[in-house]
Amino acid sequence: MIHKTKGTIPMKKVRKAVIPAAGLGTRFLPATKALAKEMLPIVDKPTIQFIVEEAKKSGIEDIVVVDGKSKRSIEDHFDSNPELEKNLTEKHKDEMLKLVQETTDINLYFIRQSHPRGLGDAVLTAKAFIGDEPFVVMLGDDLMSDKTPLTRQLMDSFEDTGASTLAVMKVPHEDTAKYGVINPIAEVKPGLYNVENFVEKPKPEEAPSDLAIIGRYLLTPEIFDVLEHTKPGKGNEIQLTDAIDTLNTTQRVFAHEFKGKRYDVGNKFGWIQTNIEYGLTHPQVKDELREYIKTLGAKLEKEDSK
Repeated sequence: MIHKTKGTIPMKKVRKAVIPAAGLGTRFLPATKALAKEMLPIVDKPTIQFIVEEAKKSGIEDIVVVDGKSKRSIEDHFDSNPELEKNLTEKHKDEMLKLVQETTDINLYFIRQSHPRGLGDAVLTAKAFIGDEPFVVMLGDDLMSDKTPLTRQLMDSFEDTGASTLAVMKVPHEDTAKYGVINPIAEVKPGLYNVENFVEKPKPEEAPSDLAIIGRYLLTPEIFDVLEHTKPGKGNEIQLTDAIDTLNTTQRVFAHEFKGKRYDVGNKFGWIQTNIEYGLTHPQVKDELREYIKTLGAKLEKEDSK
């Protein structure tokens, strides 16, 4: 049985999303010295555009990007470019023109986080934008692929429970130290867990489960009051997981298990892997890439046999 919350939360439609994008991107230096990490492309599309497209497909109406210094390229990408559009129009490059104009077809807003004080602080920065509405948080390091967008799955769950709901996914036990991990009480229905508590980056021997929090959250606005009183945790930063754990003591927080495909583009190997897999589905490069991989594989196999 699903209990909607421990408190009384008025049911409101989820209309807004927060995309934190103020991180320094140090794992991709020197590329990110002057370029926003979120603008690193997957073949021909910036990673943050995948996040925005997921939000739109899920029915999100307004998005706020919490950015920082050296992130101007994100704003420019989603802004109109009259000179480029004029050039493409004159040259009758209609398909390219459509791709360019699609990036402006969204209600997108920007808020500056003056100092990178952690994910919790980035979300708190969006308090005035969100107001008293439930909202989703979408992290740019995680690209999700499923028939129903993961954000939409969380929104559907919220319509049933009226409660904050986090996306989780099973990970190898030795990787639990990289994530926030849930301590589940029970599976209240297939894929939806009632949670005892949330632990930020536990050592594998201390992890309560293998269900790790991945980059999608649906939160009620009460999280802001909690964040304002949350002390710095791991890394001397305001941890969103810590605030959610506190929220769970006053109103129920559920965990929704994601069964689709997750691409981690927050590290070099994951980013390269995502480019390869996406490239194998891209109509302009998939055939050449497939042949190249076959040729490269044969070459490496031959070298290894020497």
